[in-house]
Amino acid sequence: MKILVTGGLGFIGSHTVVELQNEGYEVVIIDNLSNSSIEVLDGITTITGKKPIFEKLDLKVKPDVQDFFKRHNDIVGVIHFAANKAVGESVAEPLMYYENNITTLVYLLQELKGLSNKNFIFSSSCTVYGQADELPITENAPVKPAESPYGNTKQIGEEIIRDTCRVNGDIKAIALRYFNPIGAHPSTEIGELPIGVPQNLVPFITQTAIGMREQLSVFGGDYPTSDGTCVRDYIHVVDLAKAHVLALQRLLNDKNDSNYEFFNLGTGTGSTVLEAVQSFERVSGKSLNYKIVDRREGDVIAAYAETSKANSVLGWKTELNLDDAMDSAWKWEQKIRTK
Repeated sequence: MKILVTGGLGFIGSHTVVELQNEGYEVVIIDNLSNSSIEVLDGITTITGKKPIFEKLDLKVKPDVQDFFKRHNDIVGVIHFAANKAVGESVAEPLMYYENNITTLVYLLQELKGLSNKNFIFSSSCTVYGQADELPITENAPVKPAESPYGNTKQIGEEIIRDTCRVNGDIKAIALRYFNPIGAHPSTEIGELPIGVPQNLVPFITQTAIGMREQLSVFGGDYPTSDGTCVRDYIHVVDLAKAHVLALQRLLNDKNDSNYEFFNLGTGTGSTVLEAVQSFERVSGKSLNYKIVDRREGDVIAAYAETSKANSVLGWKTELNLDDAMDSAWKWEQKIRTK
């Protein structure tokens, strides 16, 4: 069974490719390498013993997307990760985010309609909930006006998929709403590999600890939380990757209740930014140089998941905790800096 993974050399994509290959699927990766490295392919191959098919391709170029699907018309499922994903950058560069995150989704869905097997997994985000009225956040929580263009692209993306499924009964789709993926594969063969200055907390923590960054900026110390910093649901990327395999199998086995479904993927536990810092310090034995600075535009106060739907319907639950994730992220950072 051939599965297309777009953005498959990225952070979450690469870990999902590993889990798919471990389950016996044949994987084809599309990635334009704008925020990833071709070396990740070697890491995947080392872990699984099998090299996935790889094509460097920009999904914004429609003729190239059409040509790809002509050559790979035996694909039975598409997992779509390829997107820009930094909240702060999206505020500064909204048009780049709308072009990259929306047009690529449309082009993929247009080609999906021509396949015999129309199974689609969408990489969505808890940002669709905005600042939720109640915590933990259930799938029944209202989708609020987005706090950032990035969040808006995920909302619009879900709407596009839902509208497409409504008029194409043979398309089956699941949107997976991630909370905050962190960590690295326990083999230290793959992990988070940001290009340039990290936009996410954990790589900034590990780069500060190893001496690449002088200081970690904690955005906001005056939020109405236990220690004044934002609360997030940090989920280990390996747990997250395994959920994609279960979601795909749900569609392949016709277990879905409707042809468009969505699930929260998180641990169900909220941790403040300072608690995340303390977790890192605990597992690494290092004291982190950080400073609390002004709030960052686009950040919500708190977000953590109610996970019972994914637990019961997908048969998925997290197995790894915050300390596990921080430990793996630190080992990964140490490895890539000593290459």
